[in-house]
Amino acid sequence: MTIASRELLTRLYDLATGDEDARVCRDIPDDACRHQPRNYFAHIIALIATKAGDLLMDVKTVLAWILATLGAPPVMIAMLVPIRESLSLLPQLAVAGVMRRYRLRKGFWVAGSVVQAAAVLAMVPVVLAFDGTAAGALILGLLVVFALARGVCSVALKDVEGKTVSKTRRGSVSGYASSAAGIVSLLVGGWLHFGGSDSQSLAVFAWLLIAAGVLWLFAALVYAQVLEPEGATEGGASALVEAWRSLRLLREDARLRQFLYVRSLLLSTALTAPFYVVLTRELTESSVGALGLMIIATGLASLLSSAVWGRLADRSSRWVLVAAAVIAGVSGFLAFGYGRLDTTHSATVFAVLFFVLGVAHSGVRIGRKTYLVDMADQSTRAAYVALSNTLIGIVLLLASAVGLLGGVLGAAGLILLLALFSLAAAAVAVRLPEVQ
Repeated sequence: MTIASRELLTRLYDLATGDEDARVCRDIPDDACRHQPRNYFAHIIALIATKAGDLLMDVKTVLAWILATLGAPPVMIAMLVPIRESLSLLPQLAVAGVMRRYRLRKGFWVAGSVVQAAAVLAMVPVVLAFDGTAAGALILGLLVVFALARGVCSVALKDVEGKTVSKTRRGSVSGYASSAAGIVSLLVGGWLHFGGSDSQSLAVFAWLLIAAGVLWLFAALVYAQVLEPEGATEGGASALVEAWRSLRLLREDARLRQFLYVRSLLLSTALTAPFYVVLTRELTESSVGALGLMIIATGLASLLSSAVWGRLADRSSRWVLVAAAVIAGVSGFLAFGYGRLDTTHSATVFAVLFFVLGVAHSGVRIGRKTYLVDMADQSTRAAYVALSNTLIGIVLLLASAVGLLGGVLGAAGLILLLALFSLAAAAVAVRLPEVQ
C-alpha cells in the first residue's frame, strides 16, 4: 500500500469514526493498531458484500419463491430456514476448538466465503435445468454446504475482528454494513418490482444467484487484505466440551429454561416467512415484481424498526419479546384471513403484512439477544450463549417437520398454525422475570 493510499484511508477512518487520531486503540495488539484504518474498511466492505449476497439469495424470500416456482413440495420449502439457521449455529462449537490451534484465522473466513460462493453459484444450473423434488433436493443440499461454511465464517469473524478492530469501533462496523445492506435491499426490490421482468423467468433468478456468488468471491478477496496479528493457540478448551458441561444449567436455572421455551416458540416468526412468500405467489399475479415488493418490505422493516426495538429493549427486553410475538401472531391471522377471502388478491397487501412480520421478527431478534445478555453475568454469559445456540439449532432442525403439514393445511394454514405459536410465545414471555 502506498503512503498516499494509507493517508487517504486514515482520513476516511477519521470521518467514519470521529477519531482525531486513527491510532487510538483499545483491546487489540499494538501491531494491529497502526493498520486499523485498513482493517476497519476491509471488514466493512467484506460484510457489505456478504450481507448483500444474503439478500440476493435470501431463504425467506428468494429461495422460497424459486422452490415454489420450480414446484418443490412444501416440506422442502419449510426446511429452508431451519437448514440455513441451524447449520450456521451447530458447527461453531467444534470449529472454535479447531481454529484455536492456528495463530492466523482470517484464512478460515476467506475459505468459508469461497465455499459459500461456490454453493450459491452451483444453484444456477439447478434452477435452469431441474424442477420439482429433484430441484428442491439439490438446492437444499447446496444450502447445507452454504450454511456450514457460514458457521465457519461466523466464528472466524469474531476472532479476527477482536484482534484487528478496536473495542469501541466494532459496533460501527456492523452498523455501517447493515445500513448499506438495507439500502441494497430497497434497490434490488425496486428493480424487481418496477424494472425487472413481469414474467416468472428463471433467468431472473439465475442472475440473482450469480450476483450473490460473485459478491461472496469479492468479499473473500477483500477480507484477504486484513493484516492480522498472530493469536494465542494455548489455553483454549473445546467449545463442544464446554457446551456439554453447561447442560447442567438447564437443571439449575429455571429462568434460563423459561427463556429457552420462549425462544423456541418464537422460531415461528422466522419459519412462517417463506409461507407468506408462497401464499403471495399462489394468490397474486405470480411475477417477480411481487417478489420485489416482498424484498422491499424486508428491507424497510429492518431499517425502520431495529433502532426503535433496540431502545425499547434497553428498558424492558421482556416486553419487547411479548409485543413482537403478539404482532407476529396478529400478522399471521390477518394473512390467513385475507388469503381466504373470495376476491382478487393484491401483492401489495401481502407485502404490507410481510412488512409487519419483518418488524415483529426484528423485535424478536433484538429482544432475545438483549434478554440473554442481561440475564447472564460475566461468569455465565459464554455458557448461556453456547448452550442456547446449540439447543435452538437442534429445535430448528426438528421444526422443519412442520412442512409435512403443507399438503393438508396449505401455505395459509401453516401461517395460521405458526401464528398460534407466536401468541403462545407471548403468553409464556409475559411470565419471564425482568432483567433490566
